[in-house]
Amino acid sequence: MDAKVVWKNRMSFAGSADSGFVVPLGTDLSVGGDNDGPRPMELIVIGLAGCTAMDVISILQKKRQEITSFEVRVHADRAADHPKVITRAVIEYVVTGRNVDEAAVLRAIELSAARYCPAQAMFAKVFPIELNYSLYEVGQSAPVKQGAYVPAAGGAA
Repeated sequence: MDAKVVWKNRMSFAGSADSGFVVPLGTDLSVGGDNDGPRPMELIVIGLAGCTAMDVISILQKKRQEITSFEVRVHADRAADHPKVITRAVIEYVVTGRNVDEAAVLRAIELSAARYCPAQAMFAKVFPIELNYSLYEVGQSAPVKQGAYVPAAGGAA
């Protein structure tokens, strides 16, 4: 995999990789930017969310779960001092559907964490990642199930 960023002006860049899609990169006005694109660290966290989201929804579809809405939310804590690395992350899988099997959701999260998501596997070696889920029935405002995925002893994640 190859990627590059090309400087546009001030603190604005355009990033691209093998797929050919271009992503603007920017920064805050307070550090000389134009607030014209996501920050690089935001893209790292979005990449983590996207990686595991694609795994989980694919597995749930293969398990014939009737999913009507799906989100993966990531909260990442960062160190206060430079280089302000990520120190911890919480991933929340928000699944809405009709009669979705909680065991299927847990298995999909497990497979993503332990086997399929390279971003999660890589980052789990650097900082702790907590995995939570909320399961909603279509039309309900409160979750029917909530919990945390906790790997079996010796498991990944």
